[in-house]
Amino acid sequence: MADHLVRRWGGGAWKKIDRAREVVVQRDGHEVVVTKPWTYMNRSGAALAPFLATPGWDPATHLLVLMDDVAIRSGTYRLRGAGSAGGHNGLKSVEGALRRQDYARLRIGIGPKPPEIDDLADYVLGEFSDDEVAQLRDIFDPMAAIVESWLAEGVESAMRRTDRP
Repeated sequence: MADHLVRRWGGGAWKKIDRAREVVVQRDGHEVVVTKPWTYMNRSGAALAPFLATPGWDPATHLLVLMDDVAIRSGTYRLRGAGSAGGHNGLKSVEGALRRQDYARLRIGIGPKPPEIDDLADYVLGEFSDDEVAQLRDIFDPMAAIVESWLAEGVESAMRRTDRP
C-alpha cells in the first residue's frame, strides 16, 4: 500500500535511512513522509526514532500506521484512531516505542491463516494468491482516499466519511 501511495502522489525513489526506507512527498501543501520499516516486524517501532526526536511531532495527529491483519477478512480494511495492538507484534513494537496507543492505524485484512499452513509467520510472509492480489488491488484506491482524508481532515473525519467494504 505504501508503494501505491507513493506512485499515486508522484513520489520519487525510496531512500535508505536508519532502519527504514522512506519517500518524502508534497501533498496539499504539506510534507508527507512515507516510511517502510526495514526491520523484523516485531521491531517496527525502531523506525519511529527520527520522528520521536522531532520537536512538535505528535503521533496522535502525525502518524498513520498501515498494517496487515489476519483478524480481518481479506479484501477489507478498518481505520481506527487509537486502540490496543490486538496481538499484532508490529503494533506492539510501535506502542513500545511511542509509549502510548493513541495513533491512527489502517488495518488491511489478509484473512486468517489457512489450516494447511502451520506457522502464522509463513502465512504472513508468504506470497499472495492471484485472487488475493486482485482483492487487495481492488481496495488500494479506496484506502488511498482514506489516507488522503486523514491527511486533510484528521482521523475522526476520515472515519466518518469512509464507506468501508
